[in-house]
Amino acid sequence: MGAHIRPALVLLIVLSVLTGLMYPAVVTGVAQLVFPRQANGSLIVRDGKVVGSSLVGQPFDDPKYFWGRPSATSPFPYNAGASWGSNQGPTNPALYEAVKGRVEALRTADPGNTAPVPVDLVTASGSGLDPHISPAAALYQVGRVAKARKLDEGVVRQLVEQHTEGRQLGMLGEPRVNVLALNLALEGR
Repeated sequence: MGAHIRPALVLLIVLSVLTGLMYPAVVTGVAQLVFPRQANGSLIVRDGKVVGSSLVGQPFDDPKYFWGRPSATSPFPYNAGASWGSNQGPTNPALYEAVKGRVEALRTADPGNTAPVPVDLVTASGSGLDPHISPAAALYQVGRVAKARKLDEGVVRQLVEQHTEGRQLGMLGEPRVNVLALNLALEGR
């Protein structure tokens, strides 16, 4: 039995060093050299201070800001340590009530807006962390944001258009707007 334990322990130590220390160090080093912004969380820095990540949404509820998709994470919205959706199907009464409440909140925040509410403003994404909304969802909010900031709607609409990202490689995904980047652009006005 002793003849088997020594080689097994040596192999355990060698593989632990290779796969537990050396491989992660090499991958981290390459990532830092080739993709430093992404390797560090795609952080958005404003005036030397980190204000968020372009990959994780943030809660905005002030009328002068664009609002993102609802987050189903707990114990607080956009909790990156608890990424998951609500797992509620379309026939679930709890989802129906949540969506109904979100639609009412949007209508209350902007009573003059009679346009149909875009679905991504009232349903959470699969991860609960989505930092993007559709261009339709951003345009839906232009009137409220412009009024709250005392800006011309055309100016706010132009900001939305400037911050609309196209499909990746021209064919993957859908056009989208990063809510944090758009709100930071608003702050710069």
